[in-house]
Amino acid sequence: MFGKSNTPTPAPVNKTLRPTLTTGAPSLIAADVRITGNLTAKGEIQLDGIVEGDVRADTLIVGDSGAIKGAVSADAVTVRGVVEGQIRCRSVRLEKTARVKGDVWHETVSVEAGAMIEGHFVHTQNNNDKIAKVVGDISDHAKKPAAVVNGASVSG
Repeated sequence: MFGKSNTPTPAPVNKTLRPTLTTGAPSLIAADVRITGNLTAKGEIQLDGIVEGDVRADTLIVGDSGAIKGAVSADAVTVRGVVEGQIRCRSVRLEKTARVKGDVWHETVSVEAGAMIEGHFVHTQNNNDKIAKVVGDISDHAKKPAAVVNGASVSG
C-alpha cells in the first residue's frame, strides 16, 4: 500500500534544450525591412524588402517591392522586383515586373514579356560548380551573423 511502486520514474526534463530550426516555412522579409549585409538561408526566402549585400538560399523569390543590390546565388530564383548584381542559379524566372541589372548564369530560364534586363544570359550545362564557387565567395566575405531567424542569418 505505501511501499515502493514498480512504475519507473520519468527522466528529468532538460529545460536548456533549444528548439530545432526547420526549413519547412519560408523566411519572409517584409517590405518595410532594409538589410545591410549578406543574407544566407537554408530553404526559401521571400524578399519584399531591400537587401544591400549578397543573398544565398535554396530558393529565392524577390517580390514586386523587393530589391537586392549584390550577388544572388540559389538553386531557383524568381524575380518580380529589382536585382542589381549577378544572379547564379540552376533555374531563373523573370516575371513581367522584374528589373535586373547584371549577368544571369542559369541552366533554365523563363522571361515574361515586360521583364527588363541589362546584362547577359549565360547558359551553363552544370551550374553546380559555379554556384558552389559563388556560395564560397559569399561565405568568405560574410561576417559574424548579426541575427539568426528561422535558419536565416543576417550579417553586416
